[in-house]
Amino acid sequence: MNKIYLGLGICFAFLLILIYSTPSYGGNAKLGEAKFKMNCKQCHGPAGMGMASYPKVSGNTIDYTRNRLQTYRAGAEVGPNSALMIMMAKPLTDEDIENLSAYLKDAKRD
Repeated sequence: MNKIYLGLGICFAFLLILIYSTPSYGGNAKLGEAKFKMNCKQCHGPAGMGMASYPKVSGNTIDYTRNRLQTYRAGAEVGPNSALMIMMAKPLTDEDIENLSAYLKDAKRD
């Protein structure tokens, strides 16, 4: 019985280590804005407001944008422009994604 509790305790400790050791970058909106203007603005328009068949990408939560960019970076198709988005997201680092997510959350037209 004690071995079971010991095993459960060790599993719980590893779970806590995994949860609390996951990096959290916080994102730098200024760096995200620069990256957006360099790589994303041509399709998604100024401040991510959308353009033609390319959707509005500003105003979403950081988690939503982060998850969507990570999904594209992983090569998963989501929506009609997936092939293009996968190609654009592949070279993004975790830091790039955090920065873009921070910028797009509150992006406004200049």
